[in-house]
Order: sequence, then C-alpha cells, then structure tokens
Amino acid sequence: MVQHRLHTVVILAMSADGKIADVTREPARFGSRADQEHLERQIATADAVLFGAGTLRTYGTTLTISNPALLQHRIQMGKPPQPVHIVITHLADLNPEIRFFQQQIARWLLTTTAGSLFWQGRQEFEQILVFETPTGEIDIPVTLQHLTNLGMARLAILGGGELVASMLELDLIDEIWLTVCPLILGGSSAPTPVEGRGFLAQVAPRLQLVEVHTIEQEVFLNYRLQHLAD
Repeated sequence: MVQHRLHTVVILAMSADGKIADVTREPARFGSRADQEHLERQIATADAVLFGAGTLRTYGTTLTISNPALLQHRIQMGKPPQPVHIVITHLADLNPEIRFFQQQIARWLLTTTAGSLFWQGRQEFEQILVFETPTGEIDIPVTLQHLTNLGMARLAILGGGELVASMLELDLIDEIWLTVCPLILGGSSAPTPVEGRGFLAQVAPRLQLVEVHTIEQEVFLNYRLQHLAD
C-alpha cells in the first residue's frame, strides 16, 4: 500500500499538553499567525484535503488558499487554485446552510450508502464517494486508492482525532506536522490529535523526527511514520 498510493500528511496544532481544543470543543484558535501560514502552505501542496464532519461542524468552514504566491505556484504546476475538500462522515448529517457550502472550492463527500441518500441530486457536493466495507464502515484504503487512480499525489488530513486514529490503525499515515502552542488546556474530555481506542506501547505507531523549528513561542514538529513494512 505504501508504495502505490498518494502521500498522506496530518497537520494539526495542539496545546503544550496535547489538546486540539478545550473541553467545550469550541473552535481552536490558539495558533498564531505563523501557524495559520504554515497550515496554508501545507494545504497548498495538497491535491485534496480530508477532514471529519465533527471538525467541519466546529468551524463551519474550511481553510482555503489566499496567499497570491501559493495560488500562483499551484497554477504554474497545472493545479486548480484550491485542492479538493473532502468531508468524511458515516451519517452525513451536515447543515447545508453553513458557510462551508458557499466557499469557492470543489466539495466532495465521502460517506456510506445511508449517508449519501440526503445529498443525492443536490448541488452542494460535486462528487459523492461511497466505498464501504462488508460491515458498513467507510473503506479508507479503497478511497485512497481511488484518489490515487484519479492522479492525486498528496492528501492533507486536518482531523479530527477519530479520523487520524482510524488511519493510523490502518497504517495509512505517512507524515505528521504538529504545532505545539504555548498554553495548557487540560480536561479529560478535551480532544487530542489521536482519539480512538488507543495503542499498546509495544505496537504503537513509531515516528522518525524529520524537522523541528521554532517561531517565537511555537514549536513546529515534522514526523515521518515508520510503516509496518519498513
């Protein structure tokens, strides 16, 4: 799988104690301007952006590329100004009135057969992708292969923690960018970069530190996943 699919990179900002939002799960706006610019640069390298319905409900929008230099570079590379933005959700119970549906982007929906019913024949999503496992779950490996077959080479994953966890369990994450922000949020129910069932230490995904740098009070960490076949 690793050698024959698009490259996947998780991009998240977290507090110093590893939280991506506070206990109220309000939009996490504690990242600096430098972190926002970093996120935009990463999105600008992607052919598609993937995020869960919970992340979309929290923010109501997705981050688009606005930097003229980044837009120009994409055009020079023969890419559309914005990557495709893909929402992954089992039930697809999204509010069609949120601002996300007015943004000037290509919107795709990745869901189940049941989740697709409401959106079929509507204009909100350019494409509705339905890839299911025999148990009725979204088939992420098949989805990634489909995106690869479409000619996509890089997928940016913006959360949430359940999506990241499920992809880590399947050994489908290649790279992680984490911005560590200078605050403590605490709270046992505050979301973290990786949710799900968790991993035993003996079989936990292993990381290789590729890059680390600081901008003012924030630390930017880039890790490469050590795949099971490596």
